[in-house]
Amino acid sequence: MKRIISLFIMIAAFSTAVFADEGMWMVPSVNKKTQELCKYVVAIDFMGTGSLVSGNGLVITNHHVAYGDVFALGDKEHNYLEDGFWARSLEEEIPIPGRSIQFLRETIDVTDEVNELINSGTVKPGVMMMRKLGGIMEQRYQDKTGLTAILSAAWRNEKFYISLYQEYNDIRLVGAPPAQVGAFGGDVDNWEWPQHKGDFALLRIYTAPDGSPAKYAPENVPLKSDKYLKISLKGYREGSKTTIIGFPGSTDRYASSAKTDYMTSVQLPITTGIRGSQMDIIKKWMDRDPEVRRKYSNYFFGLSNAQELYLGELQCYKRFKVADEKRKQEEELDAWLDADPARREKWGDPVGLLRDRYAKIAGPQKNANYFRECIIRGTQLEPVATRTLMLANRYGDDKVEGVRRSSARNFEQTDLRVERELFRSCLETFYENVDEGLLGPFQKELKERYGQNYDAMCAHLWDGSWISDPAQIAEYLDPATDMRIFLVSQDDDPLVRFFGDARIVAYNEAIQKAQGKPDIAELTRNYTHAMYAMQLDKKRNPYPDANSTMRINYGRVTGLNPRDAVHCDYSSTVAGLLDKHDPDNYDFCIPAGMLEELKKAPASMKLNFITNNDSTGGNSGSPVLNSRGEIIGLLFDGNKESLASEMLFTPDYNRSVNVDIRYVVWILREYAKFDRILKEMGL
Repeated sequence: MKRIISLFIMIAAFSTAVFADEGMWMVPSVNKKTQELCKYVVAIDFMGTGSLVSGNGLVITNHHVAYGDVFALGDKEHNYLEDGFWARSLEEEIPIPGRSIQFLRETIDVTDEVNELINSGTVKPGVMMMRKLGGIMEQRYQDKTGLTAILSAAWRNEKFYISLYQEYNDIRLVGAPPAQVGAFGGDVDNWEWPQHKGDFALLRIYTAPDGSPAKYAPENVPLKSDKYLKISLKGYREGSKTTIIGFPGSTDRYASSAKTDYMTSVQLPITTGIRGSQMDIIKKWMDRDPEVRRKYSNYFFGLSNAQELYLGELQCYKRFKVADEKRKQEEELDAWLDADPARREKWGDPVGLLRDRYAKIAGPQKNANYFRECIIRGTQLEPVATRTLMLANRYGDDKVEGVRRSSARNFEQTDLRVERELFRSCLETFYENVDEGLLGPFQKELKERYGQNYDAMCAHLWDGSWISDPAQIAEYLDPATDMRIFLVSQDDDPLVRFFGDARIVAYNEAIQKAQGKPDIAELTRNYTHAMYAMQLDKKRNPYPDANSTMRINYGRVTGLNPRDAVHCDYSSTVAGLLDKHDPDNYDFCIPAGMLEELKKAPASMKLNFITNNDSTGGNSGSPVLNSRGEIIGLLFDGNKESLASEMLFTPDYNRSVNVDIRYVVWILREYAKFDRILKEMGL
């Protein structure tokens, strides 16, 4: 069986790369031989990236990409998240419900086709334009090719592309280390350097017996492929060339200074402040009760990852003076527009208009942000209350069992003690920060009755609700219960009334009223188109923002000087991991069996390394390739100093954090004793 594309092709593909460090380049932008590599890099439902590493459908990705699946597949008897999972045979590989993997087959520029639909009036500009365009174009290309088609826009609708994917729906878990290995260091080490994570997991793609994509069936077989990416155990050194291929989620490199100012003064301070308080509450309970840890591990993981990201962005936007850099770009844009009256007539004053609109919406957006963070996502039981309200007022009988099942999942993954404390915290934050005019009638009544006595207000709402009563919860979830009768008996439930008293639509209407027309979305498109035109005119070869389409980036292995007089090496080692080991701290406690093996390993064995590749969320699991096109690592994180890169790439500080593939192989060989998979990968 052919193990990999010809070595000659690999060398040619990488030696001809012309882009450096900054930029997430679309597949058509690079040479054909590099595009060949892209065939073996997959999207994992566009939330992460993986690589095909065997001729039998084996895919390697990050542990944190598979984290939710590993969590969901476990139960009280089989805690795969804590204990790890290693399928000793094909028969032991576990199907993952709802998981799919996508192979990109082709990317097509369809700008002319889309503009024809717009110019003919078939699709009109507006909020729903992309959805309507997507419906037409995706169906058109799906009918032509039989593949899954996804429409995407670049440069705020300056260009349009169709990506064609072969999708596989029978995906199974093959192996994953314990969370204390895969996520070693927890949220403390998240976005930091150095790190010491074994952040990988193994999945397998199954097909129908004839090789075609199929939903799960016992008779399905592993995907057969005569080509895939090879793993290299030769390592790297400082300065080694690296390439990453993946599906980065989103960037906003064309953001205006006005938006940057808004993010640093309004949105990010609110989001990070509230989520930080939520994390403190949840972690306290997780450390106190193992059952709470089991229930909240997945939720806390997502909360922590987002919190570290937003906090890092806030700090980096200020530290690297991103708004000032944007203002410099805007000065250049204004000068370019003024140099040609036709340009100024076409694009007007994009910079000034955006500054005006962001100033007008600051107050209404503040209210909306507090509402979202405190009411919509302040507790995990808000969806139960909302679904209950919808069932009572709008849903038909056909929705009853769906609502019951959804609510059951909420209750199964929560602890009422934790949720009560979260609710109490969010209750005070909400009332202390939202304009009273936006409160619903019942919310105002509570404010008048209890004032700032939030303990009493919380007790009235929480203790008087069926949602906080285990006996009534059991009755609600019992299939024998007539839901309509139950809801009538709970018609005046205070917690349900509180959550349903005012909805986000009122807050959004206040924002729209404040900004007027043209709104920020329209002005941002105009601003981006002007910036794009200027870049083309100055022959700067602009790249589009990330949008979950496949991208390629080039870089090098290199160290980091994060602050004055501080230098970090380009790799971390076993010695550093053992130094961090703390048996009394869950996040830094190495599992006993792993610890025994690590003590036998060379202290200098490399675990993680950093490169200056340009990456973002969605690149998790991306293969880090050497100059021969072989996998030397898996990208799993960025450093905190790189978090300005959502809006501005900082070449001296931007780093991608990767797990060394040799550490992955070491875990498989020495800790997991996973010889069947090592043999399958040719190792």
